[in-house]
Amino acid sequence: MTDLNKTEAAASADQKKTVEENFALLDEIVRSLEDPSVSLEECFRLYQEGMNILKDVHGTIDTYEKKIQILRENGETEDFR
Repeated sequence: MTDLNKTEAAASADQKKTVEENFALLDEIVRSLEDPSVSLEECFRLYQEGMNILKDVHGTIDTYEKKIQILRENGETEDFR
């Protein structure tokens, strides 16, 4: 990875991506991992990047789930589980 790519990667990591954007990145990573011409070192880097993205997606989804509430018939609310 060139210094320019590292800088771009660091800048984009600072910006919070949507779940959809993260899934698109994961799709790209999977395609790269399936490419037999990709070096073992690059595969390890891509795997680590993918796991970090998955962690972020899981945290985002967990946050959304905690915010969802179900309105009961009697007007009371309860947390979504």
